[in-house]
Amino acid sequence: MNNRSKKINFNHSFIFFLVCNIFSLIAFKSNTLTISPFICLLLILSIGISHGSLDNLKGRKLFQIFKVKKFYIFYLAYILIAIIVIILWILIPYVSLIIFLMVASYHFGKEDTQFLIVENSYYNQFLFLLKGSLIVFAPMYFHFEETISIFKLLFIENENFYNFLDLIESKKILLYCIILSTLANILLFTKNFELKKFTIFLDYFSIIIINYYFSPLVAFTIYFCFLHSVRHSISLMSELDRDDFGNGFKIFIKKALPLTIITAIFCAIGLYLLNNTYNLESSILKIIFIGLASLTFPHILLEYLIEKNEK
Repeated sequence: MNNRSKKINFNHSFIFFLVCNIFSLIAFKSNTLTISPFICLLLILSIGISHGSLDNLKGRKLFQIFKVKKFYIFYLAYILIAIIVIILWILIPYVSLIIFLMVASYHFGKEDTQFLIVENSYYNQFLFLLKGSLIVFAPMYFHFEETISIFKLLFIENENFYNFLDLIESKKILLYCIILSTLANILLFTKNFELKKFTIFLDYFSIIIINYYFSPLVAFTIYFCFLHSVRHSISLMSELDRDDFGNGFKIFIKKALPLTIITAIFCAIGLYLLNNTYNLESSILKIIFIGLASLTFPHILLEYLIEKNEK
């Protein structure tokens, strides 16, 4: 990634850090500041999922590499993987949750950092996993009971799973996990140091701050929409027009809008169906986390295949 993109990402991290501090101060001063789950859903269905709405373009590139002409196969495969993830979540929810949290940790750590790290060694990938795990462990550390409540709403009923979580919480293992993630951030920061790598610590402290002051759902929404998704979108805009970022932004909006709208419609239908059985908040949480899991796996698989075959 060129220096222009690195500068844009650094400025984005700095602004995000300032905004997180401002909103956290407001939340600290006023106990009445709340963000409803429905607002979180709207943000995720618009800003959040839009960063994956160009997967069809990446799929077309992949099919060109494999010389596959029937592009409808891509859509069928993408949807099939998403459906399989949902079915597996219903059949083995706690196993699916654990796998999802591990995969998401690696994905978040890599996507939020790889514009600064050129070398893609196994060592760096392990650091990406530890770095991204902060998204999982911070809400559990600061709001353990609320996080457990979310897990229970996601069909997780295995008592051994919750006994294990109680054990790691009582033994302060969550704190050690956060320390490991902190060390990973430090190692990524110091390796081949450059000034723009302060982005890593701006992001780190932003994640800590929002998870300390806000509920797990709100903290995740803020991170996912305004840090992770915006950062990924910035890289896509830079690729769409390497000379004019403003034009890249316009192209991105135009190309991302169709699939973003289609995905939002399917989520709205799912919410309507779930709301016939569960209350609105429970239905929203299922749509957000199980829905994101079903989209994350084909998205990550596509990213992996593109990266591997382009090389």
